[in-house]
Amino acid sequence: MTWHKHALRPLAAALGLAWGGAQAQEAATQRVEVIGTAPLPGQGVDRDLLPYATQVRRRDDLQRSSATHGSAALARAATGVVVNDIQGSPYQGDLSFRGFRASGLLGAAQGLSVYLDGVRVNEAFGDVVSWDLLPDFAFDSVALVPGANPAFGLNTLGGAVALTTVDGRSAPGWQTELEAGSSGRRQATLSHGGQAGPWTHYLGLQLFEEDGWRDFSPGRRGVLVGKLGLRTDAGDLGLTLLSGRSTLVGNGLVPQFTFEEPDERAASIGSVDRAAVYTHPDQTRNEATLLSLRGSMALGDDMLAEALLYGRQARRTTINGDEADEDDDGDGDDGGDDDDEANASFNRTATRQEAVGLSLGLSGRAGSHRWQAGLSLDVAQVRYEQTEQAGSFDPTRGVDPIDGEEAELSAAVRGSTRSLGLHASDTWSITPTTHLTATLRWNHARVANTLTSVDDDTGELEAKPRESFDYRHLNPALGIAQRLGAVTLFANAARNTRVPTVIELGCADPEEPCRLPSGLQADPYLAPVRTTSLEAGLRFGGRQGHGGSLTLYRLDNRDDILFSSVSVTGQLGYFRNFERTRHQGLDAEWRWRGGLWEGGIGYSHLRATYEADGVLRVGERNVVVSPGMPIAGLPRHQLKAHVAWAPAPGWWLGADLQAVSRRTSAGNEDGRFDDDEDDTADFSVPGYAVLNLQARWQPTPDLELFVGVDNIFDRRAASFGALAETLFDADGAYSGDEADALFVAPIAPRGWRLGLRWMF
Repeated sequence: MTWHKHALRPLAAALGLAWGGAQAQEAATQRVEVIGTAPLPGQGVDRDLLPYATQVRRRDDLQRSSATHGSAALARAATGVVVNDIQGSPYQGDLSFRGFRASGLLGAAQGLSVYLDGVRVNEAFGDVVSWDLLPDFAFDSVALVPGANPAFGLNTLGGAVALTTVDGRSAPGWQTELEAGSSGRRQATLSHGGQAGPWTHYLGLQLFEEDGWRDFSPGRRGVLVGKLGLRTDAGDLGLTLLSGRSTLVGNGLVPQFTFEEPDERAASIGSVDRAAVYTHPDQTRNEATLLSLRGSMALGDDMLAEALLYGRQARRTTINGDEADEDDDGDGDDGGDDDDEANASFNRTATRQEAVGLSLGLSGRAGSHRWQAGLSLDVAQVRYEQTEQAGSFDPTRGVDPIDGEEAELSAAVRGSTRSLGLHASDTWSITPTTHLTATLRWNHARVANTLTSVDDDTGELEAKPRESFDYRHLNPALGIAQRLGAVTLFANAARNTRVPTVIELGCADPEEPCRLPSGLQADPYLAPVRTTSLEAGLRFGGRQGHGGSLTLYRLDNRDDILFSSVSVTGQLGYFRNFERTRHQGLDAEWRWRGGLWEGGIGYSHLRATYEADGVLRVGERNVVVSPGMPIAGLPRHQLKAHVAWAPAPGWWLGADLQAVSRRTSAGNEDGRFDDDEDDTADFSVPGYAVLNLQARWQPTPDLELFVGVDNIFDRRAASFGALAETLFDADGAYSGDEADALFVAPIAPRGWRLGLRWMF
């Protein structure tokens, strides 16, 4: 790996000081923190024994953050995590860790698994994560486990996010929270927890509504969580109900400038009006209900048995107003022209999913071994329909369906997935300071589809033969941790796989491209992604309140699944396997606490590249990549810093800084703007830094007032970029003439929020 020496010198100095301090405290008593090494945590393992650096944020850390929702809090607090505001809605974030994604965007290549109280919440249809339906107000802890850890099951390529919620013991009494902010933000939260003998209960409700800082982007959501628990000498039993509903508008990318030559750039919609959207509506309605039953029972002093049973129902409907990719108006010109009435497409989708699952776990201690074994079975059914209707743009670039034009069914699918997994892991303390961890998991996954789409010859809807694909894999992991006083050295190697999702298999034919995020046309076989992760580093800490870690890592993906675009808008294309991609880099963090002050700094260096020859985009211009070319949308450098001060009893003041370097734009991975090798151009999105401030005042033990200001200097920047073509001029009027443009995802402007938290 090639590293930027100047960027790492301050980190090396800090780590050297930390090493010296750690050696001086070798005899100090360390606080033991136990963490689960699988979705069912079992008895857990001391974090100091693990061969990788986990990141854990507790409830107090999350509440003190000025982040407005769960994924943003993780992005601000965890090293290596970044959120791309591709959709523009705060609850539709596209979160990535080391370049692997956990996104709410259907069709995104997912690489992180997300668990809520042991239940995997990645949805069956596209492995998406509905961040908007998670109870972030009830989070007790957020743990980020790095690497292709097979213990967390299929599709855990870059890591796993384990979320746990509070119960009646950890959050007793009434708590209400009222909040208001810029862009018409309004939020109310009410919860109650308690304990009566062996029984505990917790009930929480949160309602959210906003006008949105971008045009035509209102949003609202409601999330309810209820928990009932029983704890006896024989074991624990817990029942959880989670229900949520949201209507969110994410209007996506907007053209920043148009160009005929790289140095001849003309302002476009996004630079004229910061809050503008390209086309609208872009509305997503989500509904989901999750019911889970979890129990544990001690089998003697050194063994614990666990079981988890869950059922989940989810519905998602979308309404999208887009440019017409094909000649919808029948005049022979793609996309229509000024005089055409039908120059747009009004698209609707509806998805229904039902899933059930069972997990069994057994963990124990035997001498110098801490072992765990488990079984998981997950079954899901999916039904999906997409309709298209001819439409036209109004003066605001909104799409209105044309009267008399019927909405026609363009694609449908009935699919099912089944995944069976068996895993075992053991942490062997070879000596009091040397610990070896081995994990092995066997998976059998089956994905079946019955597709209905328009036949090219007859123009009629036709159901295609049912296709079924089986994937079987045995994935290992092996790591070692060596403690040297207060410093622990570690190294780990792991392998895991990701099987194609229903949408990827349903949109894998280059002869029949489909529309993202939801078109389905044919289902040729796609190979599973196989990821091998290697990481090594050190972590340190002492009783004086400081601690941190340094990790070098490399993750190689074989048969990575990518979306290859074949249209000028980038929406039309198909999924295919790409021979090899690589994510390698460095994560470093340092935290300290002393007296009235606390703070921390984190730095991430990521080099994500294609490692084979291939073509990413086919059309008027072919984007051809070769080994070493960058993957779009991922910053090479990230820097995060936070500091907090308690100047007086009841007062707390904080600030955090988020800085990222420039990012390659999609469609410009090869550094060119046409097929001529001499016509080079850099359309990358510039880096930026954002400062956020927070303050809390607790006049009484039961009352707290808080205020937060994000992006206090009102920086204008973008978190993602893509080359495509626009049909609108700088004033937003429809021209019908295609112009090359850089589309960007603008970050939110300065925003504030003010609220109170009352506990009684």
